[in-house]
Amino acid sequence: MLGICMVPANESSNDDGKIIDLYLSQIANGDESALEDLYNRLRVNIFSYALSVLKNRQDAEDIMHDCFLQIWSAAPSYKSAGRPMAWIVTITRNLCLMKLRERKNMAESAAEDWDVFIESKDELSHEDRALITGCMNQLGDEERQVVVLHAVWGLKHREIADYFGLSLSTVLSKYRRAIKKLQRTLKGE
Repeated sequence: MLGICMVPANESSNDDGKIIDLYLSQIANGDESALEDLYNRLRVNIFSYALSVLKNRQDAEDIMHDCFLQIWSAAPSYKSAGRPMAWIVTITRNLCLMKLRERKNMAESAAEDWDVFIESKDELSHEDRALITGCMNQLGDEERQVVVLHAVWGLKHREIADYFGLSLSTVLSKYRRAIKKLQRTLKGE
């Protein structure tokens, strides 16, 4: 049940990338149903990443919707390099950075904001949801972003390192440190 905090999602398989590439190709041709399918597939991922950066539910929801609008308008210029998730993360991150520049301050995330992050997991009990929320709130900004990109988005550590312009060892260190924090939280330390 609590694997969402600790185990990478299997969503970054080659098949998943091919499916997302197909959606982007269809979107580039004006297929609204492909955009809807992509939205249904990635909305929780995009929201959770935006929330990890912005720490504000409303702003994260706005970014999620803006991201899909941006995907719709930019899909014709998208060139598949076998990494569609990296392209979508870049769009999401850029929108988040623009929002941060607008706000110029970072509010703390309310505990209930993580509910959307875990709402798609029907098998989770109320207690598990509360525990996951507590776990995520124990992490620092960079740790939370690395965990979300790896565990929720399914990006490889090397992709995260490339994306943030960090060394692979730095990303691995941040991820291990975050996982240790999560484990201590789960043990009640």
